[in-house]
Amino acid sequence: MNLTLKSTTALGLALTLMSGPAFAGMDEARAFLDSEIGDMSVLTREEQEAEMQWFVDAAQPFAGMDIRVVSETITTHEYESKVLAPAFTAITGIQVTHDLIGEGDVVEKLQTQMQSGENIYDAYVNDSDLIGTHWRYQQVRNLTDWIAGEGGDVTNPGLDLDDFIGTEFTTAPDGKLYQLPDQQFANLYWFRYDWFNDEKNKADFKAAYGYDLGVPVNWSAYEDIAEFFTGRDLSHLGVEGEVFGNMDYGKKDPSLGWRYTDAWMSMAGMGDVGEPNGLPVDEWGIRVNENSQPVGACVARGGAANSPAAVYAVEKAIEWLQKYSPPAAQGMTFSEAGPIPAQGNVAQQMFWYTAFTAASVEPDLPVMNEDGTPKWRMAPSPHGAYWQDGMKVGYQDVGSWTLMKSTPVDRAKAAWLYAQFVTSKTIDVKKSHVGLTFVRESTIQHDSFTERAPKLGGLVEFYRSPARTQWSPTGTNVPDYPKLAQLWWQNIGDAMSGAKTAKEALDSLCSDMENVMARLERAGVQGDIGPVMNDEQGEEYWLAQPGSPKPKLENEEEEPITVSYDELIASWK
Repeated sequence: MNLTLKSTTALGLALTLMSGPAFAGMDEARAFLDSEIGDMSVLTREEQEAEMQWFVDAAQPFAGMDIRVVSETITTHEYESKVLAPAFTAITGIQVTHDLIGEGDVVEKLQTQMQSGENIYDAYVNDSDLIGTHWRYQQVRNLTDWIAGEGGDVTNPGLDLDDFIGTEFTTAPDGKLYQLPDQQFANLYWFRYDWFNDEKNKADFKAAYGYDLGVPVNWSAYEDIAEFFTGRDLSHLGVEGEVFGNMDYGKKDPSLGWRYTDAWMSMAGMGDVGEPNGLPVDEWGIRVNENSQPVGACVARGGAANSPAAVYAVEKAIEWLQKYSPPAAQGMTFSEAGPIPAQGNVAQQMFWYTAFTAASVEPDLPVMNEDGTPKWRMAPSPHGAYWQDGMKVGYQDVGSWTLMKSTPVDRAKAAWLYAQFVTSKTIDVKKSHVGLTFVRESTIQHDSFTERAPKLGGLVEFYRSPARTQWSPTGTNVPDYPKLAQLWWQNIGDAMSGAKTAKEALDSLCSDMENVMARLERAGVQGDIGPVMNDEQGEEYWLAQPGSPKPKLENEEEEPITVSYDELIASWK
């Protein structure tokens, strides 16, 4: 029964017709709405109760079932695990264990389930970076067919897929939706707005470099700003301790690979023009043919992973890490480096994930004003010398609900109910205020975020702007994310440590990727959409072709360009 509770008469009739557990579910739902949601929703209270009633009704066949789901450990998922999972259990009677583990561990568990067929988890919040893997291996339930078929009876009529802003990233070339976005964050440029607007800093920078201190548009300007602030005395602003012009990380760890596959190479200009990912060469340097089949990663086969632009990207990252970053950064991982800018001694970071926003707006941090507004701002990341208009400029992480075919149907249905609950319109505004990882357009436009925007450093303005479409996750060129991703941190780690030059490390990387793709081709496990490797034609042939891979520029130092942050934000509006 789909009870809307529009009148006391309807409620009385429902109490007569429905069994005891359903009433407890709605009692729990109302208590949850009172204590946790309130008006932090795009739905009215009546609509919230109607949506909760749908969950109560749809879950009845699965009451008492124990299911397990898993996600990486970020603020959004902590909220789901600690607050929303217990609420869902109380409302539906489905016992949910929502495990929180490292991102690499999530991929490993998923890979194990794919290889063994053993049902380890009933649903995964799995990055959309694996969309090429899921499409080619066909081991996850595509949600288009699931909703139209066996999952239809447990699909919320109010799900509203058109309201999700990340479904273009979870849709494969076959037009099917493979994953449901749960949280989304971008990598953007982060900088100390207060330092950049200080009159002494502005005057000194102009005198030293001949142009205005502002948001860098290109890497040349970023480098000048990094040099300017590193070691600078900012005691006139009350800043104590050594100041650095750049923040990054360099430990040989799986997260080092993400640093590069998460669009660093495309920011440098390695790939081709195209949204959401470059075609035919993407931000991993992998080339595909007209059938979306990977054909190479090295320049000799038309790829770009060891191209001059890729070498430039890695060399610049190493140079800036060594010259302009805290010495400890070279031994840090992603999670260790993320909070450092908020400690108050870093001027800028080109590649800062907005997932750290919530932790960077805590009261009493050195980077916060007394009125609750931040001393920092976020803006589009600058691009490198090989970048061209029409290329992606950054990365979006889209953690998305994924249902494996190896999960029994009843368990998949129960998990699908939970996935829809934590992404529902009833809940999404509140969840987004906690984690600041937007997935719904209606949430982004909610009045509560208009009110909060001045305290979030540009996050709301970015997500409301058309600019956000130039940020995207890993695309469909990557045929096996788990196998290929591990090659990046191992090889680039060699460049970071000095064991190899950037070119040597990237030659090894692209060769390793091609070996994996060649094995997939020989095994035929991905059918007619799997890799089919190009013959080697030599680097000279491919570097002479239009597009990526691109020949080495005579001068990789562009004329530096900066823009006023306030003018930039005004253009977004």
